[in-house]
Amino acid sequence: MKNLSLGALLFVVLFLGTHFSEARLQVCNPSGTIIGKNPPPGQCNQENQSDCCKQGKSYTTYKCSPSVSGSTKAVLTINSFEKGGDGGAPSECDNKYHSDDTPVVALSTGWYSGGSRCLKNIKISANGRTVTAMVVDECDSTMGCDNDHDYQPPCPNNIVDASKAVWKALGVSGNVGELDITWSDA
Repeated sequence: MKNLSLGALLFVVLFLGTHFSEARLQVCNPSGTIIGKNPPPGQCNQENQSDCCKQGKSYTTYKCSPSVSGSTKAVLTINSFEKGGDGGAPSECDNKYHSDDTPVVALSTGWYSGGSRCLKNIKISANGRTVTAMVVDECDSTMGCDNDHDYQPPCPNNIVDASKAVWKALGVSGNVGELDITWSDA
């Protein structure tokens, strides 16, 4: 009986140790900071309430994002993927601009995963609705406050930056600014 109890105790200890060490490996810690600089006049497009970098302000950077599950929590932000929009350059995945009427998104660096989700669909849920959108870009969590990033700060590590079409499909005005959502690979 003692051997059975000792074996069961050993199993529980090993299981919990493995479980908690695995959870620690999934933590996404900041990878550094960027010190902001003021953009040149007219160089930061604030079309969709986008922030512009501020001189001397410290911005946290990330090389990772929280683990993806069947229902990953995230923050939805609005972005224009059109030429001249606040998204800046053409999308990373296809080097094209996309209509605000098309459901497309940019994912934080960790979720973008070096482009492995490029041109693939994800499902976004909020407000009792679900919409499918295509990943076309990275919302860079590692860099910002420069011309390549429209003088905007680095993205936090939990962002799904979406076109107006995504917001409309969720029945939410883009004027909200940010919305708590869940998402998954489609």
